[in-house]
Amino acid sequence: MKSSSHHAVLPRALQQFDQLPDAARVDVRTVASLFGISLPTVWRLNRSGKLHAPRKIDSSTRWNVAEC
Repeated sequence: MKSSSHHAVLPRALQQFDQLPDAARVDVRTVASLFGISLPTVWRLNRSGKLHAPRKIDSSTRWNVAEC
């Protein structure tokens, strides 16, 4: 049997999430990884109000770390 050495790479923000200041902002991939959910689920939870609303920064959408 062949073993795979390919591992999923965690976003840097998720690797260091506990060290991020409360004012830091993270992207949708980090939020999805943090909760163990898919990207569409993040957006569904956002639309339903079950997840804090993100903020637009220029053309990027970011969630505040303190609200995750």
